[in-house]
Amino acid sequence: MAFLGIGLMGDPMVRCLLRAGYSVTIWNRTHSKAQVLCAAGAQPAVSIAEAVSAADVVISMLEAGPIVAMVLQEALPALRAGTLWIDMSSTRQSEAQQLHATLHAAGHGFIDAPVSGGVGGAQAGKLAIMAGASSSDYARVEAILSAMGRPTLVGPPGSGQVAKLCNQLIVGGTLNIVAEALLLARAAGADAAAMRAAIRGGFAESKILEVHGQRMLERNFVAGGQVKSQIKDMHNILAAAEAAHVTLPVTQLVTQRYETLATTHPTADHAAALLALEALNPGQRLGIAPDKLS
Repeated sequence: MAFLGIGLMGDPMVRCLLRAGYSVTIWNRTHSKAQVLCAAGAQPAVSIAEAVSAADVVISMLEAGPIVAMVLQEALPALRAGTLWIDMSSTRQSEAQQLHATLHAAGHGFIDAPVSGGVGGAQAGKLAIMAGASSSDYARVEAILSAMGRPTLVGPPGSGQVAKLCNQLIVGGTLNIVAEALLLARAAGADAAAMRAAIRGGFAESKILEVHGQRMLERNFVAGGQVKSQIKDMHNILAAAEAAHVTLPVTQLVTQRYETLATTHPTADHAAALLALEALNPGQRLGIAPDKLS
């Protein structure tokens, strides 16, 4: 198989595939990022065409939909007949549907399979994988996807991106709510860390409260999921809502909060929602530790 895009997520995902015994040819626009995987058993390719020409399955993990479309156009003439392309990037539903149409017209298959779980989930092989595909295409690659995490078929092509957007809607909103809860506890005279410990295990428990609540207490904003990536997701959510003719007022507000944060900390972890909240509340700060931003 071929894997296109060796970034923060792509690198550990390829390592999972290699550990599962798959032969993987890799390509990345910055070749040095691909070269570091040689020791793990991957085969770097200089060009996209070289990477995909012998593959029956191609996986892309790229920054955004337009980049996926550009890479696909370059790869298309070199694809083997009946290649199945799995795009694991986060894109708009409409972009995924267009990728499917382009590949289908050329006699190839397509699955949109975005992921959730961050770098830690990728390293552990425990990503949540939301697949939009035909049942036959999904059956063909379910084992491959399972090497990287827990895949679920959620509907036809394009549906994976809808599921990912729903995931990011919840993540973005919950990050802001957890920040508000922690700052309120601190400002009102409670021990914010003790408050978090007290409510864990109740209805407020979540992965965000567990992982990012601790990051906020430690003021650790070294990027896992970046603010600029969260904003891209929020804009994609609002585009999907507009296409589906629904209004999402809380998501609109969360998007505004992240847009404010992006002017100062675009590459910080999205838990830096706390910093945007503190800027709204001069004199209020969670803890005394210095901010960790890199």
